[in-house]
Amino acid sequence: MCEIIVPVVTVLNDKEKPDFDENKKVIDFLIGSGVDGILVLGSTGEFTVLDYEDKLQFAKDYYEYTNGRVDLYLGTNCPLFEETVNLSNEAIKMGYKGAMVIGPYYYGTDDEKMYIYYNELAKRVDGNIYIYNFPDRSGYSISSETYAKLVKENKNIVGLKDSVLDPLHTNGLLRATEEVDTKVYSGFDDQFLYNLSTGGSGCIGGLGNIVPDIWSDLVNATRTKDFDRTYKLSNLIHKLMPLYALDSNFSHLFKRLLNVRGIEISPKSIFPYDQLSDETYNKGREILENVLSEYDKIK
Repeated sequence: MCEIIVPVVTVLNDKEKPDFDENKKVIDFLIGSGVDGILVLGSTGEFTVLDYEDKLQFAKDYYEYTNGRVDLYLGTNCPLFEETVNLSNEAIKMGYKGAMVIGPYYYGTDDEKMYIYYNELAKRVDGNIYIYNFPDRSGYSISSETYAKLVKENKNIVGLKDSVLDPLHTNGLLRATEEVDTKVYSGFDDQFLYNLSTGGSGCIGGLGNIVPDIWSDLVNATRTKDFDRTYKLSNLIHKLMPLYALDSNFSHLFKRLLNVRGIEISPKSIFPYDQLSDETYNKGREILENVLSEYDKIK
């Protein structure tokens, strides 16, 4: 079954801490629009400024408020490996479906180190782990051979988010793991149909923050094999992709565009990515409004 999981934005206060009352508005918007899952504190969630206690409290608040209305996943990355292990276990004890982990920070790495890292993590986490492959941010891309070895030796490594420009990498992961049960998701919204055709499970895509209704409609059309509608809705997703390139950190823009959708939240983002020119914002708003206008015509 294909899914849309949204790597959700984190609404922050002026001190760059989560404002949970404001975050509730985003949660209700996503759940009300029918998304399959929410990834809390992924890259879109600007997790890098939060310490361990911030992340743990935010995870608790999120789980309590959603109250089983949607599947939840938690980005558990911390600079310290021990904290990543602890936060992953705490999330799973709460009821999260799994921990999403991007791997070690800063230093160059290779397949050997990637295997050591995730193999040790799997041995110490009592629940599902999803690998987050994002070479533009981490500087490495896990090989299909290493991924296959990890999932064959660790039953709790159950999937991967593949944020790669070349979808052939995703195909390689899936070809290497055909004999095991694993979920590989596209990290880029416009690779959704390719991901499914190569045996993947769907998308963990940031556009779901601002158009969860279009995304949910697309997933449902795909499930019911309504191919004409699937292609039309997929085309709308493709038309939104330029939003990602308008600013170096799209989270701030997406928060402002949520206000365009009627979700009144603070656009505050982490420094120095908390500013946006009027020209960039207006261009983003124009792209979104044009797509929403097209969507209204095919509802």
